[in-house]
Amino acid sequence: MKAIRRFTVRTVLPAALRDLDELALNLRWSWHAPTRELFASIDPERWDAVNGDPVALLGSLGPERLTVLAADAAFVARVEAAAQDLGRYLTEPRWYQSAAAGGSELPRTIAYFSPEFGITSVLPQYSGGLGILAGDHLKSASDLGVPIVGVGLLYGAGYFKQALTRDGWQVETYPVLDPDGLPLTLVREEDGSPALVTVDLPGGRVLHAHLWMAAVGRVPLLLLDSNVPENDDAARKVTDRLYGGGGEHRLQQELLLGVGGVRALRVWSRLTGAAEPEVYHTNEGHAGFLGVERIRELVAAKGLEFDEALEAVRAATVFTTHTPVPAGIDRFEADLVAQYFSGSNATAGVPVEKVLALGAEDYAGGDPTLFNMAVMGLRLGGRANGVSLLHGEVSRGMFNALWPGFDESEVPISSVTNGVHALTWVDPRFQALADGRFTSTEAADGTGWLRPDAITDDELWSIRRTMRGQLVTEARSRIRASWRERGASPAELGWVEEALSPEVLTIGFARRVPTYKRLTLMLSDPERLRALLTDPDKPVQLIIAGKSHPADEQGKRLIQQLVRFADGADVRHRIAFLPNYDIGMAQTLYPGCDVWLNNPLRPLEASGTSGMKSSLNGGLNLSILDGWWDEWFDGKNGWAIPTADGVTDADRRDDLEAAALYDLIEHQVAARFYDRDERGLPVTWLEMIRHTLSTLGPKVQATRMVADYVQHLYAPAAVAGRALDGGDLAGARKLAAWKSAVRAAWPQVRVDHVESGVGEVAQVGDPLHVRAHVSLGDLSPSDVEVQVVHGTVTESDDLSNLRTLALVHDEAYEAGRHAFSGDVTLDASGPFGYTVRIVPKHSALASIAEMGLVVNAS
Repeated sequence: MKAIRRFTVRTVLPAALRDLDELALNLRWSWHAPTRELFASIDPERWDAVNGDPVALLGSLGPERLTVLAADAAFVARVEAAAQDLGRYLTEPRWYQSAAAGGSELPRTIAYFSPEFGITSVLPQYSGGLGILAGDHLKSASDLGVPIVGVGLLYGAGYFKQALTRDGWQVETYPVLDPDGLPLTLVREEDGSPALVTVDLPGGRVLHAHLWMAAVGRVPLLLLDSNVPENDDAARKVTDRLYGGGGEHRLQQELLLGVGGVRALRVWSRLTGAAEPEVYHTNEGHAGFLGVERIRELVAAKGLEFDEALEAVRAATVFTTHTPVPAGIDRFEADLVAQYFSGSNATAGVPVEKVLALGAEDYAGGDPTLFNMAVMGLRLGGRANGVSLLHGEVSRGMFNALWPGFDESEVPISSVTNGVHALTWVDPRFQALADGRFTSTEAADGTGWLRPDAITDDELWSIRRTMRGQLVTEARSRIRASWRERGASPAELGWVEEALSPEVLTIGFARRVPTYKRLTLMLSDPERLRALLTDPDKPVQLIIAGKSHPADEQGKRLIQQLVRFADGADVRHRIAFLPNYDIGMAQTLYPGCDVWLNNPLRPLEASGTSGMKSSLNGGLNLSILDGWWDEWFDGKNGWAIPTADGVTDADRRDDLEAAALYDLIEHQVAARFYDRDERGLPVTWLEMIRHTLSTLGPKVQATRMVADYVQHLYAPAAVAGRALDGGDLAGARKLAAWKSAVRAAWPQVRVDHVESGVGEVAQVGDPLHVRAHVSLGDLSPSDVEVQVVHGTVTESDDLSNLRTLALVHDEAYEAGRHAFSGDVTLDASGPFGYTVRIVPKHSALASIAEMGLVVNAS
């Protein structure tokens, strides 16, 4: 058969319905129920058939139906009202504009780079938590009025669709997406031709990309597409699929995302007049090359030296790490990376050795042959963060070698705990029930949540039963479809009508399937699990979903193991694995589950957000104390699964934690769910739900998360960037020169002698007087800070609970010698210790550890 050329023909709408185009192309509909209801009312059956896709719906309508709709005055009025509502949403001042008007030094625009964005299942450009988080970040930024522009790649097949074989093995398919059939707009030049972004490749080849824009409310999301006629066959495949390749293919994707993404922003600003970003946010290390491109720009356009440009770039860059394990970081052969920045690809003033140094593992335990994308992100990011308090702590330990001589607690990685976009994940009926019962009048924007007494027992239990019943109905449909796909005949599937029950305690578990998330921990004792599922008085049902990376054979085996258990005739009415987990499934799964289960190997869950989505729908969490749950579990909003910390045998640890999980489900979770009063209501359970909604509700909002980024990372980065600018970037030049002088002089810096004194018997409240004599060589006292570092002495003779006191310059001697002194107040009893150290000091340093230079008293 000849090759088939395919394309999408878009519907031309009558003038009276023209606003439907904008309503369909602005993805606000994905979290705005009234707009979805408007589209659904056009043809409810067709709306369901296209899986709630407004673009597909409009494309399926014939001229006759459009003519009828255009003549329907009431429908036209609804369209006009929806368009006016969208117009107000896109233009009215919101939280960010109020904060800026109040005098806050906020950036004019922030560029947010991510390899994936989970906005809606209609735009399948995501694989898991990283993409969903990025999508919620953009949606919440839109709701708050934060001027963000997203940058990503447009994958021709997105992430894979998952199905199962008869024996439960995962198989993947990659349906090709047509951008013209998606809610996207091709960015065009003034002459109508597609805007083009180019990135040079080794061997004289050039990678070209078209630029598509997805309107995420107020936020433009720019997506680069390499499947264009200007490319050779290999280059066209660079954006073929998300996480579909390794080695050089992956490197080319990340070069296009980082280097090409910056160039896309320049094209976007030129064509639309949009302000150039002041702050650049790298969501994980995949987009790290954006910093190299910005350095190249400054070297070429401003005449800066590499190190000077590096300072300007670093000051205005935020880097977020999402992985708590080194294996989750992209690392490339350094020789391979060198090919893309040397030879014919070399740029004057951007030497390849300086580029390679950004990602070099030139520290204890590193591999000098590899280029590490997270390390580059940290070296290019003036501000860095993890995604929960615990993950920040884990990250400081994981990257401590980058700052030798500093305590782990001083590693400059902070944390902003993830959040979720409530209007995307809360069931519309639950949202409608809660309307008008919030603690804040701004609740619709996600800044408030339910009062503890907002909903009566009857109302709360009724809506929970309704959402559980909806999940059971959808799960049965998915079970039937999956079994048919696995080869079962209709005659074999009569049991599906009795699968699951809207009256049974429902526990959900849905995640990607790397080993550390422990999909099969619940199978550690199959007989114990079988007893819980089939208990005659307090039965439990489990609904499970998740995809394994196509190359992860071990993950696929875990899925197969679970599916084979769930296929058992004695339990299949109480446990189900639903293939092809995506946003569409999740939006029914979270509201319908009574309990959300999460049992990773602590502390390998950076944050996790699925339990947050469940909690906003009145679900309770049953989780290992990891990620966000470690931070916000309070003993009343769910249950913490005990961990076998310190047990080094992995199988033994799994057995112990599985046993604790079974005990919790049987003796606490199920017992409480089935404990009913005379009205048949689980009063204690409902009180836990109310407590969860009122206390977790405000915390888990992505609007809170984005506001935290604005206040604690974006605004300081903008201020730091401006301080180094001054038009000719004089601040960056001066800072680079100062750092160079400090590094050159640092070998001369030392602590010569320390004198200290305290009373004969030290008591709480006494002062410890410290006087340090130091040698600074060619540096002046203003170039350094001489500190007393003090804290509690541990059994291993180390200091913990570190605090610092900056000593004051007392006296200058000959030959660069100086004296500094100060008093430390002894404010706690117990073993006390201290030392003196010297660190560089400059107003433009984001932290004392930034330069990695420290001299300790010997």
